[in-house]
Amino acid sequence: MPTIEQIRAARALLGWNQHDLAEKAGLSQTGIARIENGTNQPNSKTLEKIHNAFDKAGIEFIGYTGVQKRTSEISVLSGQKGFREFMDDVYLTAKNEGGEFRLHNAKNSNWYKWLGQDWYKSHAERMAGLDNINFKITAEEGDTDFIGSSFAEYKWWPQELFDERSFYVFGEKLAFLNFTDNDIEITVLHSPEFSKGFRILFDIAWDHVTRAPLKESA
Repeated sequence: MPTIEQIRAARALLGWNQHDLAEKAGLSQTGIARIENGTNQPNSKTLEKIHNAFDKAGIEFIGYTGVQKRTSEISVLSGQKGFREFMDDVYLTAKNEGGEFRLHNAKNSNWYKWLGQDWYKSHAERMAGLDNINFKITAEEGDTDFIGSSFAEYKWWPQELFDERSFYVFGEKLAFLNFTDNDIEITVLHSPEFSKGFRILFDIAWDHVTRAPLKESA
């Protein structure tokens, strides 16, 4: 389990504040502060929650002092809980790192179905409050339900090429979202090389394959 020094170092490496860690670990910000300043000795269950939160973010602890980011990692999430965890990760990455975000083959009804409309609307509001991201989304040609328009730019992807397997690139992660009638499975690859490569391909397709939605449909 991580030491106090490693917890501080891991937060710094991810750009998380104490509230971010508390949110991801299911703990209170006050509890995290007391652990880090030494006024509260955490039990094994609390340390396990903290460890799991960092593990999902790709952090490795080495011995009693070392901390590093995994350079390549695959994780799998599923169902509503997994999808919401994934979207929390997207938001924290946007908040802490900013940069270029890309979502390909987005069918907005899938987001509403698996996240819930109220949950997604809250997510959209927090994303719209950020000013450090460039977000582009491709949707099926003819679709005008641009639920992320408050923080992202949309273009149409040809109908004959569209399917419900979505690709999401954010930070150093590339995710594959597979929607079915009964479940959603998300495979997340933490790889700077693959995320950069997909982002390049997306931008080429954005410039040469997609179509801008009709003005009256926007």
